[in-house]
Amino acid sequence: MNIPPETPEVVAPVETPAPRQDNGLAVGPPEGAAGATPMGSPSAPPAVAAQPANPYAHPLELGTMALIVGVDQLTKAIVRQVLPLGESRTIIPDLLDLTHVHNTGAAFGLLNAADFPYKPLVMIGIAAVALVAIAAYATQLGFHERIARFGLALILGGAFGNLIDRAVAGYVVDFVDVYWRGWHFWAFNVADAAITAGVSLMILDLLGVGRYRVSRTV
Repeated sequence: MNIPPETPEVVAPVETPAPRQDNGLAVGPPEGAAGATPMGSPSAPPAVAAQPANPYAHPLELGTMALIVGVDQLTKAIVRQVLPLGESRTIIPDLLDLTHVHNTGAAFGLLNAADFPYKPLVMIGIAAVALVAIAAYATQLGFHERIARFGLALILGGAFGNLIDRAVAGYVVDFVDVYWRGWHFWAFNVADAAITAGVSLMILDLLGVGRYRVSRTV
């Protein structure tokens, strides 16, 4: 009896999965999972805390303006009480007197002799516009520009001191009389002196005095 030869059993090869290639890219959580970011979409920028706005004036500048206004109004009140209008008191012979005068014009007696309709209102308007313009310019200066900012503080304090006089009485009280022999400088007050000092500091700032120069590396 012939037995047929056994046919060898053919076993199908088992496919081995190829190793995962990520080409150096970090593999994140699957799409739809919590915290997952779609491939190629930019990540959300970190939240930035709101920075407080810089003040327009330093406390020292505000204090300087308040001090000028206070001293100016105090000295004018003393002159009104002590010296009648038009009288003088010698402080330094042949150099300095205290003379009580009224100024309806600008600083240092400018336009005092001029007379035109509604002069007090016109002078108040001019002074108010100048005060606002100077204050607006002061807000454009950086805090590193110390000389310029301090000069503007002096100017604002003086301008506000004289503006109070114009608004209340219609004129400014001047009393400082500097003279030499027969020549007299324009009478002025504390506010005028502060304005002059402030303008001088502004000129020094324009000339570059007191500015820090940063050296550039090549």
